[in-house]
Amino acid sequence: MLTFTVHEPPHPPADRIDRAESLVFIKDGFSWTAALFSPIWLLMHRLWWPLLGYVVVSGLFELARWSAAMGPGWLTLAGVALHLLIGFEADTLRRWALDRRGWRTLGSVSDRNAAECERRFFQEWLPRQPLIASASGPSAPGVATGRTTPIIGSLLGVRS
Repeated sequence: MLTFTVHEPPHPPADRIDRAESLVFIKDGFSWTAALFSPIWLLMHRLWWPLLGYVVVSGLFELARWSAAMGPGWLTLAGVALHLLIGFEADTLRRWALDRRGWRTLGSVSDRNAAECERRFFQEWLPRQPLIASASGPSAPGVATGRTTPIIGSLLGVRS
């Protein structure tokens, strides 16, 4: 069973389809990529403060290794522990960064896989959202525009 939290940007679009496309789903649980490739993962997700903390702690580990204050086995264990900590807290770090940028948490959803989680969330969320077609783009199917299209007009016997 997977669990995701759903986040919305600070100024979401008015149209519910555009708004749905701007949502971010963050998976709960351990992240192997964050644990194995911590600095790269932090860079990819633009987590600057956690990356700075990682660099400072890694620098302290290297300083301890250089000064021989601790044995190399302990420093290796501390480095592995740091990477495991980032792997366990990766989702929390991403949520924290989104909160700092003004994103809103809409809720959480659980199901068997990511696709089922998205389907389940949108099945509950979309009917509660107002249907507003964007003024700049083409109208959505099923939205009346006030004009008769040539196909409908020809079916009704209206000439243009």
